[in-house]
Amino acid sequence: MYELTESDLSRGRKLKIGAVAAPLVLTLIPAAVTLILMLLAASGPPVAAVILFVGLIATTIGFVAGGALALFLTYRRSIWTMEMREKIAADGIRASEIDWFRAEMKPAEKRTLRAVESSDLLLGDAYRETLASRLTATRILKSSKRELLLAKRRQNSLRQLKSARAADFQNTIQNDIEKIGKINDEAKLMLAEAESRLQMIEAAASRAGGLADNELALKKLSARATELPLALESAKMTEEIRLELEREGVEDL
Repeated sequence: MYELTESDLSRGRKLKIGAVAAPLVLTLIPAAVTLILMLLAASGPPVAAVILFVGLIATTIGFVAGGALALFLTYRRSIWTMEMREKIAADGIRASEIDWFRAEMKPAEKRTLRAVESSDLLLGDAYRETLASRLTATRILKSSKRELLLAKRRQNSLRQLKSARAADFQNTIQNDIEKIGKINDEAKLMLAEAESRLQMIEAAASRAGGLADNELALKKLSARATELPLALESAKMTEEIRLELEREGVEDL
């Protein structure tokens, strides 16, 4: 299994920091130097004007150069990210590694992952494991389709060649096509199973969360409905006592 090293992560951090810092540094340095020189040359207006003009040009050049460098470093980081994904996925994606593949997740899967993890940690771990299987199966399926297409193209090319060993080459490629086809079929089954498990875990989380809350709310509502006649009876008795006291007060007068 490929394990991410501190060197790999450090390279990614450096590329990210460089992409963010390049425009700021290359713009602020000439601007700061220009400001300092203008303060020093404040007594000579012609010199200050020249410094301002040169400083504006230098600042603009720095900003453009910083933007270009930021784009280059961002491009390099995207390549680095793709390389890391391929290395991680080469031996199967694990649950702890799915954050590297968020770009390959469906929007509904991202929402469900957040919701399940916030409500139940055990179901969240199960959802992560299953989502890792789904991502692995999807990658294998795409790769096998691509390899199958290339193998068939090579097979068609060999049919046009007249060679003594053409038949042997055809048999070899046919064996490759059959192996890739089996991998493709297994990946389809793995993908279908993973998607079914995702649905089951989502349903289980719904039963443990929203449905349980709804059931609790219904029980509270039922309890309140049971208590309501008692409250009405108590209010009725209170009103009768008040009226009785008022009648007794009138009779005394």
